[in-house]
Amino acid sequence: MSRLSDQLRATSVRRMNESKERIEKCVRMLSEEQIWHRANNETPCVGDQILHLSGNIQQWILSTFSDLPDNRKRDSEFGSTDVISKNELLLSFRTVVKNAMESIAELHEDQLTRSYDVQGFQETGTDILVHVVEHLSYHTGQIALHTKIFTNEDLGFYAGQDLNSTGPTIQ
Repeated sequence: MSRLSDQLRATSVRRMNESKERIEKCVRMLSEEQIWHRANNETPCVGDQILHLSGNIQQWILSTFSDLPDNRKRDSEFGSTDVISKNELLLSFRTVVKNAMESIAELHEDQLTRSYDVQGFQETGTDILVHVVEHLSYHTGQIALHTKIFTNEDLGFYAGQDLNSTGPTIQ
């Protein structure tokens, strides 16, 4: 395995875990009602976004790399009428992310360069990792915004970090 492949896998797992922890923090700050509140027909609620992320990760990582069946029903991830409890929603999300991170950690270099058909797209394994990490981060930001609107609180994602530091640091 090349150093670059090792770094890609490690970075993907680290960023996925970071987003998972941020989403969990947001969900803990919200009530059941707030998790399922829809601002309008075009804005998915926090619960729908978590269902959507779980479906995306299941399809793109687990069905592709772990040979699990692709049973995704993407449209059902939005506008769900079956309200799932906060605990059940988090447990399901944590499980999917944990399984995906384990799958990523086990990838071989040839799996990163091979081409796969996922959701109607032809993507390399590397493209799949970048897509999933980016997609998870994108929705993490949306969930964080919902949480800030509902709670009017700083989420503390960067507590203890000096975000005014400038210039590159080479290690």
